Amino acid sequence: MDVLIVGGTGLISTGITRQLVAAGHDVTLYNRGETDAEIPDSVSLIRGDRTEYERFEDRLGGREFDAVVDMVCFTPEDAESAVRTFAGSVDRYVFCSTIDVYSRPVSRMPLTEETPRHPPTSEYGKEKAAAEDVFFDAYEETGFPAVVLRPWHTYGEGGTLIHSLGSETTYVDRVRAGEPVVVHGDGTSVWAPCHRDDVARSFVAAVEAKGSVVDGEAYHVTAEEHLTWNEYHRGVAAALDAPAPELVHVPSDVLFELAPERTEGLRDHFQYSTVFDNSKAKRELGHEQTVGWEEGVKRTVDWLDENDGIEPWKSDPLPDRIVAAWREARESLVSNFER
Repeated sequence: MDVLIVGGTGLISTGITRQLVAAGHDVTLYNRGETDAEIPDSVSLIRGDRTEYERFEDRLGGREFDAVVDMVCFTPEDAESAVRTFAGSVDRYVFCSTIDVYSRPVSRMPLTEETPRHPPTSEYGKEKAAAEDVFFDAYEETGFPAVVLRPWHTYGEGGTLIHSLGSETTYVDRVRAGEPVVVHGDGTSVWAPCHRDDVARSFVAAVEAKGSVVDGEAYHVTAEEHLTWNEYHRGVAAALDAPAPELVHVPSDVLFELAPERTEGLRDHFQYSTVFDNSKAKRELGHEQTVGWEEGVKRTVDWLDENDGIEPWKSDPLPDRIVAAWREARESLVSNFER
């Protein structure tokens, strides 16, 4: 098959590019060329900005591709441009959406693809949901062959490891050094990281699906291994042969006040337990989690080490400041509380 990837060098899309080539497909990337990634030499490149709609449509509208994987579509305007460009000329259009289209906290788990999407978790999720609607409407009205995939937390080589205070790589060095790790709440909210190679495999399966069985459908492509945040951090330490981490639990709302610029992910995501039902993707796309958490951590950190991507823990004093302040506040509260 002749496959176009809009993007193709990001965290997930690098995996998609490699797997499509390995499966024998001809792959062309359309992107701005601003992200370095190790991709096969056989891949063709077209430089361009996805949001320059007239140029995008002129350059790609006359090309014959069997399938398109769009990793860069973020807004309904982007989606409308995609429909104009590829309607009638492709057999499959795969749109990378997000689980941010759903609200948090959730009232019932696991979430299925039929869970109401409004209000979405974030502005990002709001735009993605509106883009999904463009594709669903186009499918209903004209048969536009769109399929929507909704990943959750995807990590792997080329990225880093997230934590309660963001995604700074000082976290990795802190775990290695056995320094205290700040954990939101009591560390028992549920999280589920999925390695990018497993997510990418489901995108490839959506491209290769025969007939129109997946057209007009949405799929969760998320992890099957669900961890508490305590297990998450302990798994990182085990993968790095580091000491068992000292986890310092701080209420989420306190962290919001102490570090508002570092807790956006915590406010929107990490503080909530969420479990997604992947059974539809498992049944129709063969979705499967094959990379366990500790293996994925080791691969990700090895990549960071090879690329000198880990900053020393001492360069980020915020965690230690929070640990000291929280311990002092707790001690004061306990000692001064009148029983």
